[in-house]
Amino acid sequence: MRVAVLAAFLVSAAITIVASPVWAAADRVALVIGNAQYENATVLGNTISDATAIGSTFERLGFEVTLQRDLDISALRQTLGEFRRKAAKAEVAVVFYAGHGIEVDKTNYLIPTDAELKTDADIEFETIPLDLVMRSVEGASRLKLVLLDACRDNPFARSMSRASATRSIGRGLARVEPSAETLVAFAAREGTTASDGATGEHSPYTTALLK
Repeated sequence: MRVAVLAAFLVSAAITIVASPVWAAADRVALVIGNAQYENATVLGNTISDATAIGSTFERLGFEVTLQRDLDISALRQTLGEFRRKAAKAEVAVVFYAGHGIEVDKTNYLIPTDAELKTDADIEFETIPLDLVMRSVEGASRLKLVLLDACRDNPFARSMSRASATRSIGRGLARVEPSAETLVAFAAREGTTASDGATGEHSPYTTALLK
């Protein structure tokens, strides 16, 4: 939890900097996604309110915000593609995602609302790799942020069969090495999970970001 709060503090500091007068003329865009109504996994109680609050905060800071809720794989892929084109014309680009995620063989994936994941072999076909999210912001000329409130327990741990005995499915999400001028901030440190928070409240990570 301390790691998450520290990460949130650093992110908040970065956001405050880009919202200062020296950045007033900068083009700032943010994509905010909240996935809650999963068809085949645990429904998340706070991700929509988290995304809505984060989106409102970015709007107050002068960002052009795209707020999306409950995206299936087709909509999530399309949304990232559209945002990539916006980010390429901006100086600052931010993606915030609240929802389920999974780490397999040290690769992180975001889980769309329609994922079934009956076997671990389905992961590459039914989820979105974090690399794709990072690529969606890389065109911004100054600062790129990816904020992930997705380090919950694997919701498919009990139902997903193993197609490969050598494949490693981790707890939480794995550390990544982003490119220059890119910050990727997780809700929990590598190999650990984060709480969704009490029903009707924000997650601890989002709460820290909003302060």
